[in-house]
Amino acid sequence: MSIEKERLKDKNWQNWGPYVSNRQWGNVREDYSPNGNAWGYTNHHTAESYTYRWAEEGIAGISDTKQLLCFALSFWNKKDERVKERFFGLSNPQGNHGEDVKELFYYLDNTPTHSYMKLLYKYPINKFPYEELLKENSARTKKEMEYEIIDTGIFDDDEYFDIFIEYCKEDLDDILIRVTAHNRSENDAPLVVLPTVWYRNNWKWGYNEYKGEFNAESEGRIKINHNSIAVKNLYAKDKDSERVFCDNETNVTKLHGTEKQPGEYFKDGINDYLIRQTETVNPEKKGTKAAFLVDKIIKAGTSETFDFRLSPNDYEDAFFHFDEILNKRKAEADEFYEEIQQDITDPDEKNVQRQAFAGLLWNKQFYHYNVGKWLKGDPNFAAPRDFDEYVRNTEWEHLHNKDIISMPDKWEYPWYATWDLAFHCVPFALIDADFAKDQLLLLCKEWYLHPNGQMPAYEWNLSDVNPPVHAWSCFRVFKIDEKNNGKADLLFLEKVFQKLLLNFTWWVNRKDKNGKNLFGGGFLGLDNIGAFDRNMKLNDGEHLEQADGTSWMAMYALNMMRMAMELAQHFPVYEDMAIKFFEHFLYIAQAMESFGEDKEGLWNEEDGFFYDVLQLADGESVTLRLRSIVGLIPLFAVEIIEHHLLEKMPNFRARMDWVLKNKPELANLVSHWDEEGSGRKHLMSILRRVRLKKVLSRMLDEKEFLSSYGIRAMSKEYEENPFVFTVHGHKNVVHYTPAESDSRMFGGNSNWRGPIWFPINFLIVESLQRFHFYYGDSLKVELPTGSGDEHDLNEVADNISERLCSIFLRDERGQRAFNGGNYKLNYDKNFKEYITFFEYFHGDNGRGVGASHQTGWTATVAKLLKPRVN
Repeated sequence: MSIEKERLKDKNWQNWGPYVSNRQWGNVREDYSPNGNAWGYTNHHTAESYTYRWAEEGIAGISDTKQLLCFALSFWNKKDERVKERFFGLSNPQGNHGEDVKELFYYLDNTPTHSYMKLLYKYPINKFPYEELLKENSARTKKEMEYEIIDTGIFDDDEYFDIFIEYCKEDLDDILIRVTAHNRSENDAPLVVLPTVWYRNNWKWGYNEYKGEFNAESEGRIKINHNSIAVKNLYAKDKDSERVFCDNETNVTKLHGTEKQPGEYFKDGINDYLIRQTETVNPEKKGTKAAFLVDKIIKAGTSETFDFRLSPNDYEDAFFHFDEILNKRKAEADEFYEEIQQDITDPDEKNVQRQAFAGLLWNKQFYHYNVGKWLKGDPNFAAPRDFDEYVRNTEWEHLHNKDIISMPDKWEYPWYATWDLAFHCVPFALIDADFAKDQLLLLCKEWYLHPNGQMPAYEWNLSDVNPPVHAWSCFRVFKIDEKNNGKADLLFLEKVFQKLLLNFTWWVNRKDKNGKNLFGGGFLGLDNIGAFDRNMKLNDGEHLEQADGTSWMAMYALNMMRMAMELAQHFPVYEDMAIKFFEHFLYIAQAMESFGEDKEGLWNEEDGFFYDVLQLADGESVTLRLRSIVGLIPLFAVEIIEHHLLEKMPNFRARMDWVLKNKPELANLVSHWDEEGSGRKHLMSILRRVRLKKVLSRMLDEKEFLSSYGIRAMSKEYEENPFVFTVHGHKNVVHYTPAESDSRMFGGNSNWRGPIWFPINFLIVESLQRFHFYYGDSLKVELPTGSGDEHDLNEVADNISERLCSIFLRDERGQRAFNGGNYKLNYDKNFKEYITFFEYFHGDNGRGVGASHQTGWTATVAKLLKPRVN
């Protein structure tokens, strides 16, 4: 067992980690405006002066799990108008496709205990193009590409610093920090490095008056005085570095015009001291924010190394064994990943997978949001909310989050999203199954889960509805953990099953409008997938029967059935629950087939595809024959039951036989689960063999869904022949849009009308593998459709997986598709090995689109890269 894997047994090793957000401004939880304008209340430029209520932000920031003490790096090139304390990006209204970070940084390495971490930031030597990025993006239309920092030309002549930031732990609270800055230009250039410590401000709100203090003690040391923090010192190897102090307090003079009082040294004091040479740092060398100022000229083509240390110990020389510890932790990280990657032989695949894991781990964040306090305000800080108008999350006063949570992207989405997190946990299970299980359980806790059983969606609207994939993730994590550790964590499975019963019941009671097992849910995480906004309120008597909502629930029922069957092997009481979910699955399948009275259901025989159906007030219905991944989601409702499992559950088997004999109308709706496949297996699926082949014929058609890089979210057919749907005199037109969205629906920063999305593709791959597990070589389909080249479903799954992985892997030309053909990113020696895991990808060329660091669900590529062992 590797040293890192052994270290995972002690959760105290995770007391410190990369838990500081990349962006705290522009979030709902920091919005105290009367009109709910979260993007307007705080922004990038005011962030340097404004003290946050709920959490902190910084570059490569770390903190303890309660975020009492934070550490991050700041930089200044002596040309910018502000110190680089945070990554720059545009707010949602500023960007032509919504919010977007406009920096280049890469998560290069991280271990599950954060014993070793590495990040690269590319900082321009010349003046950072803040205004150019803002002006050009605001001028572009939704139909134009975004203007990125690489497009400004600021990196063209290599006039930038490569700043590598490394952390390693000697012990639980003893953290070594190395900053290595490479001047890639042909000219000497100045760089000021500011290792900064500060306390999260939890004293000004009216609950707690205690606050820690930093002060200057001996040279090369900032003393940390806090009664709840073990770390007592920040050391700098360069003992001649100046130490500066201010307070983590809002600059009310700058932001509100209030007169400055004697002894006030605000949050932006260090910035103003450096940039404007003002007397804004405390001459008494004390405060709640402090930094070393390390000022160097870095020679052309060379590098400088800056070493720092956070420690509980008093040292005369805090750096006497620094290199030894750092090299040891690097070697331990290599050892850990060598074990994880032992079946991968290609160096490029290893590089991509390791950076995917690094992104997952760097995207952990301290997330703090108490909705009750946020709605009402604090004793010392009012919340001027207009409850007569729209106020977010009023139904979630019970929600109190104060945990380390896996984020989709700590800049673009620095808040958890329930269905995103379910996908994060699958690759997480490969490196830290305990963390994955804890995350899945966390969202089921009483202070997350609504009393009515609903899971919180995300902070912009906690009541929104995400696809119910939590049960799927729980069982996948359970099985991965069992395989890797040789022991089934039944306590985890039983705990989460009990909570998921509440959530399943919420779905049945709230999203089955007429009690007929046909489910809605609105946008269901797929934003603009429909012909119209699926969240909008329809006319009285009208509602949308959603093929995806109903299919997700069929999948959910099978997931719950399978979990109950697993538990029933040890606790027979769960056999009845397995029967319950088996029958519920059958009733959902029946509802999808027909709406009664000779009305066609969600399946369209002519097209061989599933569609949403709009039910009108007069009892008529309209099939929305728009081919999108909505019609592929029925693939996910598939479960294979091995015969030996049934033999241990006589009541379940007897009920199956009874249904087969007494309710043939139900039994005939789904796959022939009464017929054993290869190896005495039983298949439960919405799709019988004939329908499965019809759906796959559409999916594997290059003129429709099949791209060189995976499965598109919408048929390419609509590129030349747009889908047109008219209802109540209003025409709705849908075009195939392979990259960025061309509308502002759901903020405009994501698009499901053509691009390739990893979560859906990942489920497609897994579903095909399950179907093959039953059918074996007896079922083959054309790949691509019309080619005459037939493959079994396992080969199809492998082919799609390879297409997805090819987005990141170097091709025969030396290019990586996600770079979008950019020469420097693909071929420059200081760029070409670095990977960014985008939110989604161009449906035709694989270019990365959307959030650039979404090694949330896009990290599922790490699982796809892991060879399957038969």
